[in-house]
Parts: sequence; C-alpha cells; structure tokens
Amino acid sequence: MKFNDIPKQWHGLHSIISILILGVSMSAHAIGDTASWKEEVLLHDGQKIIAKRSQSYGGRHEIGQKPPIKEQEISFTVPANNKTLTFKSEFSEDVGRANFKLLALHILNDTPYLVTTPNLCLSYNKWGRPNPPYVVFKHDGKAWQRIPLTDLPVEFKEINLVIETKNKEKILTAEPFVTTELVKKLNGQLTQPEYKTILREALPKERINQMCMEMVPYKGSWVMPNDPIARKFIDQQKNKK
Repeated sequence: MKFNDIPKQWHGLHSIISILILGVSMSAHAIGDTASWKEEVLLHDGQKIIAKRSQSYGGRHEIGQKPPIKEQEISFTVPANNKTLTFKSEFSEDVGRANFKLLALHILNDTPYLVTTPNLCLSYNKWGRPNPPYVVFKHDGKAWQRIPLTDLPVEFKEINLVIETKNKEKILTAEPFVTTELVKKLNGQLTQPEYKTILREALPKERINQMCMEMVPYKGSWVMPNDPIARKFIDQQKNKK
C-alpha cells in the first residue's frame, strides 16, 4: 500500500510517527567496547592486501537494545607507494551512529577508492538518497573526496569487505586475519542485490521507498517533505522550551 492510499485521518498520526523516529531512538545512550581485526582484501586485479579495521559501540538506541556501531575505521597500505591511509565512518548526532557501512576497497593506478552505503534510513536521507545506495570516496593524494558512482572505475565489481560486523567480534578475531573466503561467506548470508556486487544501474523506485521513507531534517528532527503538521508540532515543542 502506498502512503497516498492511506485515509487522511491517518496522515496526522504518520506525521507524529515521523517526528518520533528520532526521539524514540534517543531513549538510551551507551559507551560500548571497541574491537579491531585484520581483513584480507581481494583487489580487482587479483592482488591481496591486508587492511586493519576497528569499530566502537555507542550512540542512540532503544532501552534494552544493544548500542549501534558508533564509529568504524579502516587503514591500509597502498602497495605501489607504501603510503598508509585511513578512512573513518564517523558518528554524527543527526544520524545517531556511524554514517556508513563499508562495502568495498579498490585501488587503480595507486589511487584508492572506497564504496560505502549509508547506515540505515536517516543516513540514507542525509546523504541524498543515492540510487544505487552507495556513497563513493576517492583519495586524491591529500584527503578522501566524495565522487559520483559514475566516476568509479568500471573495473571495480566486487564487494570485498565484511559488511555486517556488529556483534561478530568472535568470528572476526578468531584468526590472525579474516580471509577472503570468510569475507565471501559472511557476505553471502545477505540477500540484498547491492551487497552481492557493485551495482551500476538504479534499483526500482518501489524498492528504494520500501527500504527507506523519504525524510528531511527540520530543527533537529526528521520529518516528511512538505509535512506542515510535523513542522507545526516541532515548532510548538521548541516554543515551550
């Protein structure tokens, strides 16, 4: 059922729900443990490198639930020039957790590229609702810069990093490093097409809407676009303070 098909009397309730998405998730905070491991990365040309990964837990979550991944980091050395680079998926208050999940690391002509995906719906809206749902970065020799998916070299096809790492520390740290075989095995448990290979064509709009309702930031909350009821409610709450 599309939202437009819902009776009008439910629209107000939907507006309140959209406001509370952020508020309810703020019901608990936690400073969790950190974890680190080494991961074997299979590059597009068959070369393998070892990346160091780490993550910490914290941020917004519902009472009784485990905290999400607050930050994630990956470090690696570019084989051709022995330069060590680091990328960090950082925490931000508007998302309440790390902004990205890491999907793929590739290198061409000494230039590293990282393919990430927004970490859940708020991050997806924050980063412009990309379709396919990737946020791609290229290291220009000085810093990581976001680039459009069309600028990602066509040679890069494989998802080669462990995607879902939350609460998998025992598996990830059981051996000196996570092998490429284990990377494929862990990722093979996921069914989403965008996790099987690096997509170049957009997903159907229905799939995108099912995956994440469109929302926009408004005075510290997230609301549906062109939703006066939600905005009025937020304004009233702000005026009471």
